[in-house]
Amino acid sequence: MRLSKYEKETIILTSEGEDTIKIYTFNASLKRRLAEYAKKYPEVARLDRRTAEDSVTYVLKKSRVSIRLLPPLTEERRKVFSDCGKKYGMNAGRRLLKQVAT
Repeated sequence: MRLSKYEKETIILTSEGEDTIKIYTFNASLKRRLAEYAKKYPEVARLDRRTAEDSVTYVLKKSRVSIRLLPPLTEERRKVFSDCGKKYGMNAGRRLLKQVAT
């Protein structure tokens, strides 16, 4: 059975009493990043489960995961990002934004 994009979830599951976090996902980019991380750091991350529907579940030490909330871009910063990205490519725009933010 083929799942719709709406059904292909990413779920991050943890509890206050555990020192691990489970990440269940269908997202191709996140699956690749988790696989690379688990290969590089097997002592803190491992593949727990892979399903026939192409999802994976990784277990990681909670201390290795963070959630970063970014403020919205101001109109001025958005324009700088857009102009620089058009002229020099998107990575140059990102580097410039980091400099402007500091």
